[in-house]
Amino acid sequence: MKVFKRRLAAVAAAGVLAGTLAACGDKSGGPAPQQTGEPERKLTFTVATTDTVTSLDPAGPYDLGARTLQANLFQTLLTITADKPTPVPDAADCQYDAPTVYTCSLKSGLTFPNGHELTSSDVKFSFDRMLRLKTPGGAAPLFGSLAAVSTPDELTAVFTLKKPDARLPYLLTTTAASIVDEQSYPAAKLVNDKAVGSGPYQLTAYQPGRSAELTKFKAYRGPRAAQNDGIDLTLVRDSAALSAAVTSGKADLAFHGFGATDLDKLRAGDKVQVVEAPSAEIRYFSFHFKSPVARRPAVRRAVAQLIDRAAIAKKAYADQVTPLYSVVPPGFGGHVEAFRAEYKEPNKAAAAAILREGGVTAPVPLTLGWTPVRYGPGAKAEVTELKRQLDASGLFRVTLRSVERPRYEQLARSGAFDLYHSGWMPDYPDSDDYLAPFVREGALHQNGYKSQTANKLLDQEVAAQNQLERERLLATVQGVVAHDAPLVPSWQGRLTVVAGKDVENLPSTLNALSYVTFSALKK
Repeated sequence: MKVFKRRLAAVAAAGVLAGTLAACGDKSGGPAPQQTGEPERKLTFTVATTDTVTSLDPAGPYDLGARTLQANLFQTLLTITADKPTPVPDAADCQYDAPTVYTCSLKSGLTFPNGHELTSSDVKFSFDRMLRLKTPGGAAPLFGSLAAVSTPDELTAVFTLKKPDARLPYLLTTTAASIVDEQSYPAAKLVNDKAVGSGPYQLTAYQPGRSAELTKFKAYRGPRAAQNDGIDLTLVRDSAALSAAVTSGKADLAFHGFGATDLDKLRAGDKVQVVEAPSAEIRYFSFHFKSPVARRPAVRRAVAQLIDRAAIAKKAYADQVTPLYSVVPPGFGGHVEAFRAEYKEPNKAAAAAILREGGVTAPVPLTLGWTPVRYGPGAKAEVTELKRQLDASGLFRVTLRSVERPRYEQLARSGAFDLYHSGWMPDYPDSDDYLAPFVREGALHQNGYKSQTANKLLDQEVAAQNQLERERLLATVQGVVAHDAPLVPSWQGRLTVVAGKDVENLPSTLNALSYVTFSALKK
């Protein structure tokens, strides 16, 4: 029925178009109307980034570069806007009808750029396809609580859950929840060379690894409508190339990949504007519980008592990052500075007392693992500074061990290091995704930490229907993590965009998950 309706619509449209062309070609109908004034000026922005784009398909790998393009090309049922941190309607208005039933009512008249209608059938297809493909590195595991999507009618999609999951509205804002055209995508394989979505832009040209051309999709209906006519995106090599592109005027906007030195030069000059916002990206040091040393709570707590985050931010990153005092960074619901509350300021005497009360003799030998490249150019300076701090206390004797990827990840997971350097970028804009990956047994960051208290609290917050109650529980979990110290947070990143002086609305381009949306850009 849906395909038949679309064919009828296409036939009708063709008839109207044919009539219009016939009228235009009829010279006996009088003189053609004369054009007046200048041609309409198109507002297109040139953009540069060091991102790597692995896939245009929302069911594909879930990396930052892919998310940036997908967020601009596809529509989701709900979205997060720059002025509101909680989900708002995009393609649909959604609500819980029961703790395990979430109903989304689609806007009528939605279409894809190819003219196909967007209905609940496309929504069901998109989620069924993503869960069926289970792409390695993709987002299917995020939707583990989803039992089924049903379609009572063309404008209604009903999500039935296996158990209550308060995270679902936030999950529906992610690019993993993008709605694709079921007539353009195969059910059993990825499509990496095109994108057929109903977002603010449509893809008009794409060269993998090099460039993408986006044009405003005028039929988009949602809160993210483009205020410009298009984006010409170029992928560049490094920070120097980014800086050169934006200072020379070859790019109106540049993001993702600036080094601290280049940013300082750009700020000191007068050619561009530099706008920053807190990033969702964090760095931390994780203990592994296979290590006899790291299993001792006093050792972990003493390290947490000694770490000087401000010194790390200054010496390793020239203050281009922000010291972080919880696993959950500021800006996410329920954030509390749990490590600051637990340990106050760095204090050698307090750390010595922790070791003494725990029956641990100083100095404690500690192997600190790290890997070059993966966690940025400041990683070496960061681990070196932490080693200096711990050694200077006289309470630890730290040995640094550098290993290239992917061997580093294998060794870290196996417990080859007492302590290891790592980072995290959440998959969805909710505090739960900063806690569950570290606390849940068998979750992504498997360091052997187990806490029945933390797991019980997470169960409660996921099932909670009241957001204030959720945030109270999330804050309590952060306190448990700070006390147990299975990991020690180091810093929160900043998302920085650099643009020409005449570019407007830059703060509105910065997304909570650290990708960039282009809709608000104006001149």
